[in-house]
Amino acid sequence: MTIDLSTEAIAKLSPQELISTLKRVDPADPALKDVDIDVIARGIDPKKLAEDEFADLLAALGALADGGADLDLAKMDPQNFARIISRASKGQVEAVTSRPGLRERVLDEVFRRMEAHFRGDRAGATRAVVHFHLTGKSPEDLYEVVIEDATCRIGKSPTRDPRASVTLGPVEFLKLATGNASAPVLFMTGKLKVKGDLGFAAGFMSLFNIPKA
Repeated sequence: MTIDLSTEAIAKLSPQELISTLKRVDPADPALKDVDIDVIARGIDPKKLAEDEFADLLAALGALADGGADLDLAKMDPQNFARIISRASKGQVEAVTSRPGLRERVLDEVFRRMEAHFRGDRAGATRAVVHFHLTGKSPEDLYEVVIEDATCRIGKSPTRDPRASVTLGPVEFLKLATGNASAPVLFMTGKLKVKGDLGFAAGFMSLFNIPKA
């Protein structure tokens, strides 16, 4: 059976029907050739999805991308990505970050976007290393952010001692990195913990263009 994945057809699908279709389609299906991931993103409202359905959607897109389809999260417009995260509930994000593989895919993508959205003009001569410890699994996920020479590099294996170490849950991190949470509020409520240079950590996110949903 031929699957219609034209923009018009996608617009007529319910979120549940879209997820079912993405699960069934073969990554090599020619119908995927002209599918724009932003069309899919604009047609999805997490508030209309159950917790597991939101995770199912991202997992289905990831599986298709792994199979060769041009539906990688990296291709999604920053505003669409931020909107999806902003409208996702805590339970939905927890469902995503509790799935091995999917957790890493989403967190890796957010850190990749941070690297891409770094504002070297704001950094000036700043040289600093920040470690992000993301809780919710053992051992915790660790990402290292190195800022020097007006550039930003991100890795998953620590290479240097940090100027600041930040610990928070993946839900709070995703909300923070997409402009849907305030670092001071997270800190004051105990959801974000900092060791080292507190003043630098407080202004750290100002070195990045945070997309608006």
